[in-house]
Amino acid sequence: MPVEVILPKVDMDMESGQISRWYAKDGDTVTKGQVLFEIETDKAAMEVDAPSSGILRDVKAQEGATVPVGQAVAWIYAEGEAYGETAPAKAETETAAAADQAKSVAQPVEVKSAEQAPAAGETNGVRATPLARRIAKEAGIDLSSVSGSGPKGRIQKKDVEAGVSKSKPVVQVRSPAVQADAPLYATWLREGKNSELAPLVLIHGFGADLNSWRPMLGGGTLDNPILAIDLPGHGASTHTIPDDLHAIASQVEQTVAAYHSGPIILVAHSFGGAVATEVAARSHLDIRALVLIAPAGLGPEINGAFLSGFIRARTEPSLVAWMKQLVQEESLLTKPFVNATLAQSQDVALRDAQQLVVDRFFADGTQVIDIRQSLANLTIPVRVIFGAADRVIPAAHAAGLPGEIAVHFFAGTGHMPQLEQREKIIRILREVSRSVA
Repeated sequence: MPVEVILPKVDMDMESGQISRWYAKDGDTVTKGQVLFEIETDKAAMEVDAPSSGILRDVKAQEGATVPVGQAVAWIYAEGEAYGETAPAKAETETAAAADQAKSVAQPVEVKSAEQAPAAGETNGVRATPLARRIAKEAGIDLSSVSGSGPKGRIQKKDVEAGVSKSKPVVQVRSPAVQADAPLYATWLREGKNSELAPLVLIHGFGADLNSWRPMLGGGTLDNPILAIDLPGHGASTHTIPDDLHAIASQVEQTVAAYHSGPIILVAHSFGGAVATEVAARSHLDIRALVLIAPAGLGPEINGAFLSGFIRARTEPSLVAWMKQLVQEESLLTKPFVNATLAQSQDVALRDAQQLVVDRFFADGTQVIDIRQSLANLTIPVRVIFGAADRVIPAAHAAGLPGEIAVHFFAGTGHMPQLEQREKIIRILREVSRSVA
């Protein structure tokens, strides 16, 4: 019988909660303990874990919905369990009973605090809702620079989203010495729970920055330390664009070495995939495995109209029109995601630098880089991941790779499998990590 997922009571005064984010969607495979969704109350933002493993079905409450305590918001079916259009009547009856029980007992079962904030919403002199704090953290915004529109100047979600377009990333480094040794901007997104696992080094694609990986990391649990890097011409890194992949690879190597010594696993997307392959081919770092998501450099075709349109876009409507080319599921283009990208579009120097990237590596709407031979020469495990509906780089480019390279195709998925299939990508990364530990 399916296991119901209810909205739990996390404090004595709580009667309802607003679902601020789902980390899994209807039909996804989930594991017990995986974060399913986040709720916001007047006092805290809380992450709710899956009570069992199986297939998530019948998601009843969407993001932004306010749900009474104890009400079922979804069900989890066991693998192979029969599924119909409606949840079993017994489950419906049990939901009502669970609601009555949940309202009388404050028992935060399988709930993890996403952010410990005082009841008044004040930390370090800044008053803000828990959801506003989470969005600000993901976008790299210093809340002290945001004006609040709520009671007594409390910063709300809309205030942070408005501030995304005006803010620069907050630089986070381990020490001034490390920053001096690193030619590119980088930061640890996760410290890691298992010291025996090699750190994952994440390299983003064209037009993005290291923060673009954060939504993926909400889709499951990884115990590795995670270091993310901004490529030149992106994020907080230099606007000077090297002449070739060799030079960019050298910058990546120096940056990784400044933050970590020892084995790593490289994970990269799109243009970053070509860079990561070059880094692996140079053999200057101890790279144990390579995971490429929709990588550039496997064929000449690329959506040149997307590249030029994306760089030219300066308003939200024009930018969103091009961003829709990235995914099949447009709901993934959340307001914070769009606002963060829009903020970059207002930085003329940044966009000029990215135009140089296009002119140098994707001249005349053609990929002028080729990583096939470099991949063929590698002796480390390699995974290549494509969305079958990619409208930026054709998934057919994965054809003809050496047999020892594992290739994954995801149906109904566009250029960003790390967003569209994040739980499955996390699973692949977990498998790769364990295989080389």
